[in-house]
Amino acid sequence: MIEWADRVSIDLSLQQIPRNKRSIEKIHADENADLLICLKERLEFYPVGKKEPFFFHPNSAAFRTKRPLQNDPLIAISGLKRGDSFLDCTLGLASDSLVASQWVGSSGKVIGCESHPVLAYVIEQGLKRYTGMPHLDEAMNRIVVVSSDAVSFLKKLESNSFDVIYMDPMFTEKITEASNFIPLRGSADYGQLTEQWVAEARRVARKTVVLKAHFRSEDFERFGFARRVRPNTKFHYGVISNTSK
Repeated sequence: MIEWADRVSIDLSLQQIPRNKRSIEKIHADENADLLICLKERLEFYPVGKKEPFFFHPNSAAFRTKRPLQNDPLIAISGLKRGDSFLDCTLGLASDSLVASQWVGSSGKVIGCESHPVLAYVIEQGLKRYTGMPHLDEAMNRIVVVSSDAVSFLKKLESNSFDVIYMDPMFTEKITEASNFIPLRGSADYGQLTEQWVAEARRVARKTVVLKAHFRSEDFERFGFARRVRPNTKFHYGVISNTSK
């Protein structure tokens, strides 16, 4: 654990301090800083003022990938195929990227963007170290995590270089069921869609640009996504098809 803490400290250029049996609340008070705790099995991120940690877990991908993937809404709506490339502009807990990675297989490519460098690192390490879902091991190892905001990363890419571009900005209305994101609020990037973001996504996508947002969101109509209504759910998908461009 100490060796791992040394590596994490070097990788992120963070000061390393001993815990000395202090509570998270006490260390927050002593250091007045966000905390990244190295445990035997995972990293836990505690932003200042938060008592619950953010850490990697397959989350919804655990059960989504045990169902027929061709019926998963993201797979069906995006048109993603085996061997395709998938860019997740809003990685979060990587649940959607895991589903995509499992579906595209070893011949495919999945990259996820996370603008907060510590969160990106926590997810990257979690994808490498998590062992609780053996059927997802290969899918987790295939995902490449990029510490960058989506627009900056998209600008660096050549046109038509990814089959599917996916974006799931943080919901503007709190969804109480999404408890995994509670420790994240205040740390994650709350950037909402912009004309530039959508334009860059359309330029880079060969097949489709897919948006997931709250059912009350006006972004579908504002940015030209064809909304796919999902009855009795709090989020919908929208798609822009680039197959004719």
